[in-house]
Amino acid sequence: MKQLVTGRKPPSVTWEAWVDRLVREARERGEFDDLAGAGKPLPGLDQGRDELWWVKALMRREGVGVTPPTIAIRVDAERVLEAVSTMRSEAAVRSAVDALNERIRSVNRTAVSGPPSTMMPLDVERVVASWRSAHSGDERSDPVGGAGGPEERGG
Repeated sequence: MKQLVTGRKPPSVTWEAWVDRLVREARERGEFDDLAGAGKPLPGLDQGRDELWWVKALMRREGVGVTPPTIAIRVDAERVLEAVSTMRSEAAVRSAVDALNERIRSVNRTAVSGPPSTMMPLDVERVVASWRSAHSGDERSDPVGGAGGPEERGG
């Protein structure tokens, strides 16, 4: 609203009459014109009753997720491996994979909710070799970048 209600309700007027007058005056001033969602149905009105509707709406609005860390780290790994192909230097690739590996190690060494972690740190040299061959035009490299060779899997 453009104008805040600063006056007090007169003692001789009922609450209902006072509020109705304030709304009527605000409408006359045009304070309700062009409100977002005007003339549209309320969102979620056709859904069942959910006591945590406001928490879910806040999480959507703020972009907060509740993905377990062991699942989130897999998504992070996919994003890093996709981003590697667009990186301009070997140092950037190494830095991105090292940062990802640190997050993987952190998830692996802490107790987390959700499914257990089976994600192993990526082989930095394999990812760099894949990046090098992709940037030199050699298509024979391992496109995934590897989640570790036999020495990392214990074989």
